[in-house]
Amino acid sequence: KALTMAGFNKMFIMLPLMFAVRKIDGEDPVVVQWLRIAYFSVQFIMSSIAIYVYFQALSAKKNNNMDKIVYVPPPAQPFADPNAKKKYTEVVFSAHVAAQAQSLLTSTLFGALLTTGLHFWKGMVIGLAMQTVMGPLNLYDNVLAQYVLFKGGITNLSPDEKIFGEKAANELTSQDEIVDQQGNAVVVKRVAPSSTSASTSASASNNSNDKSSSSNNNLEDLLLDTWDAGAQADLTNLLSVLNAKNIDFKTSENQWTALMVLAGLAGAKGTVSAIKHVKSLGAKLDATDAEGWTALHWAAFHGSVGGAKALVDDGLESIKDKEGKVALDYAKSEGNADVVKVLEAFQKDK
Repeated sequence: KALTMAGFNKMFIMLPLMFAVRKIDGEDPVVVQWLRIAYFSVQFIMSSIAIYVYFQALSAKKNNNMDKIVYVPPPAQPFADPNAKKKYTEVVFSAHVAAQAQSLLTSTLFGALLTTGLHFWKGMVIGLAMQTVMGPLNLYDNVLAQYVLFKGGITNLSPDEKIFGEKAANELTSQDEIVDQQGNAVVVKRVAPSSTSASTSASASNNSNDKSSSSNNNLEDLLLDTWDAGAQADLTNLLSVLNAKNIDFKTSENQWTALMVLAGLAGAKGTVSAIKHVKSLGAKLDATDAEGWTALHWAAFHGSVGGAKALVDDGLESIKDKEGKVALDYAKSEGNADVVKVLEAFQKDK
């Protein structure tokens, strides 16, 4: 977890501080002078830190390892309904980091300018005193500032570190509502395993005598990790463990196969050759997941042109899922024009 001021509430500082600053003699030029020195010194340090964090975020944005899709919860609300579905926003992690850093820089500079303007225009000294104390505490509460200053930066985060309380696709549950940055609902093909299946998986992995179950757990982890990596997925590890016996293995919760995962990885290097390899191992081409999707549905939904081309002549284009939709329907609804062209061209040539 990120460092927080959970040990005490800032309100216990702010309220006594508000009463204390009212005792300041704003008419005494010596007091005002020292207050200005303290305030502008603190603001200079805070602004420098905010600028440093901003440039660190821009540097991290260039790191391909941070170019991944995550799902970020909204800031905690004191009177939120605890039973309501939690809303997560789908964002690119590196872009979200940069946006949060820009917000920190903007709010820091704007706050300094506003307080300074009110002081010199209206002679307000309470604001100077308040911000001299509360400003650093607010900056300390910013998770990006914490990571940059105290936790070694934001460019080398481990996969387990959650700066914003974000989730990966495989960590989402049916209780999570997913929206894009405009607030529109998003369909995510990934739902985390239920507690029942998770406990079953844990029980199986603890049984050291069940080698087959252990092997399946490892393959499931590889499939899910490969999917999570998206366009940056390294397919080497997954391909190295696939063989004719396990090629049709399905994940416990959503019934995904290796062929489906590979078909949906739009932009990942080596996907087409990987699909051909999986097919050569005898993969069941018309296998369906829990929603009735074939690998071609996956390619169509996720916009994988290479996946669509590799699967379009395997008799999958007419298979309907549980909603009665074929792959072409999803390619059209998701706006994947290139996949639509591939599928429609195949239909015309039949």
